[in-house]
Amino acid sequence: MRRRDFLVVSAFAFPGATAMADEPRVQSLDGALRWLDGLERAPAVRATGAWPLSAVLDHLAQSVEMSLDGFPQPKSELFQHTAGSAAFAVFKWRGRMSHGLAEPIPGAPALSAGADWRLSALRLRHAIGRFQANQGALKPHFAYGALSKGDYSLAHAFHIANHQDEIVAG
Repeated sequence: MRRRDFLVVSAFAFPGATAMADEPRVQSLDGALRWLDGLERAPAVRATGAWPLSAVLDHLAQSVEMSLDGFPQPKSELFQHTAGSAAFAVFKWRGRMSHGLAEPIPGAPALSAGADWRLSALRLRHAIGRFQANQGALKPHFAYGALSKGDYSLAHAFHIANHQDEIVAG
């Protein structure tokens, strides 16, 4: 099955998926930075989901920042070692994540509703840069628990790629 056909079939099977067929999916944090470059060059960018674009980008930045600084309301260790780690294992096996795109990180500060999404994009860039430069220990993910830097990089890339489903540039 060709990629475009797969995406069309997926759009019917998963009605919330609105990614453009020709838009490359983020597969790494470097890919996320290139994706942000493309957004900044696009004549118009918008979010199609429940949150404005600035909130989506702030949410993504929060996730990366909290992997360095700590999540405010982690799930129990039992959850992290069972359902949370199992969920991440499935995402890793599939090579992608799917989650509720309007679900905030538990306990995270309110998301931006600002009109200038570029400030939120800059925040996400800065968070990715901080994460990539980090040589120290990472904080446990609120749901998945302790992750290596490589697995955290994948988790962040999967998370950003999943939110690409609700961002349209053009």
